[in-house]
Amino acid sequence: MYLDHAATTPLSGPALAALTQELGRSGNPSSLHGAGRRARSVVEAARETLANAAGAHSSEIIFTSGGTEADNLAVKGLFWNRRDADAARNRVLVSAVEHPAVTDTVTWLEAHEGAEVVWIPVDAEGRIRLDVLATELAAAPERIALVSVMWANNEVGTIQPVADVVALASEYGIPVHSDAVQAFGSVPVDFKASGLAAMSISGHKIGGPVGVGALLLGRSIKLTPVQHGGGQERDVRSGTLDTASIAAFAAAAEDAIANLPAEVTRLSELRDALIAGVRREVPEAVLRGSVTDRLPGNAHFTFPGCEGDSLLFLLDMAGFETSTGSACTAGVPRPSTVLLAMGLSEDEARGAQRFSLGHTTTAEDVESFVAVVADVHASAKKAGMAGQLSSIQTAGTGLSF
Repeated sequence: MYLDHAATTPLSGPALAALTQELGRSGNPSSLHGAGRRARSVVEAARETLANAAGAHSSEIIFTSGGTEADNLAVKGLFWNRRDADAARNRVLVSAVEHPAVTDTVTWLEAHEGAEVVWIPVDAEGRIRLDVLATELAAAPERIALVSVMWANNEVGTIQPVADVVALASEYGIPVHSDAVQAFGSVPVDFKASGLAAMSISGHKIGGPVGVGALLLGRSIKLTPVQHGGGQERDVRSGTLDTASIAAFAAAAEDAIANLPAEVTRLSELRDALIAGVRREVPEAVLRGSVTDRLPGNAHFTFPGCEGDSLLFLLDMAGFETSTGSACTAGVPRPSTVLLAMGLSEDEARGAQRFSLGHTTTAEDVESFVAVVADVHASAKKAGMAGQLSSIQTAGTGLSF
């Protein structure tokens, strides 16, 4: 039973139909012959559909290979363009709980491009500290290249006050980028109404295929391209467009937005049932993230006394696929930086487990999970205690297990 929709979600029916139809056709959408013009027509229709779904103008849709590329393009492109216009603009304000696609990008800019990165702290629920952001903005607005704050956190599900962030930054004319990969298709997202300069979204999080995403870029916003070539996508993102994936992405978005109100209600009820079940069966488990401003399909817990990886593997053996956090850092034996930024200790953060629901999740899935979670947790806790005992017994011997 799949409880890891935040990592990727299965293809929706409309997306699969659009993908298979286009895979059977040919034509480069930049070619001038009949096949090329047909492919271009498909791409532009998809661009219009996606724009309608995201509250944007079609010219603001820049197709990319996914959310990571969109984040890189937005953050690097805005930084370079703003700094080149004024060398003093070398500061980047970023929330402390961003996805690695943003954190690693700004860290690279810091190491290679002379950027000064300011990490804006969050509260215990993972919500950005607006008071700190306001202070940093007011201190030296002429030195700030951009602000980047995700719409909703990929680990604990907390929805950020994006409108408030934009309002603070707009006082100084500073552009704001938001990674909306987890939010788009899960909660209402309107690019125009948000006032954002740039916003990243991804296909495979909403029922589209892996390998396609988009950067929504305001029509008046300029950025420096990260890659160069044929000048596609407003000369911002060169490269031959993947017609089939783009068509499927648009079909998935249209389907997700059409069913959004009902799906938000359905998933919220399933999420709340899962949370209540875990609290009942494992009273020591602690729900992380916002209680009120939370993605409808996200339930994130820490389980004291056990390692998240142990819990994940034991759940997998029991037939439940879950996650310890971001799939982009899965398999790395270190505590979540998101949880550490929220004030958890390393020991507390190591017991993390994220359960994320999606369009294929049923009430029976949740009931089955709740029925086994206590036994699985008990086994994981024993494994954790055994591991700690081995570490104590072998301390100073040079041996490791």
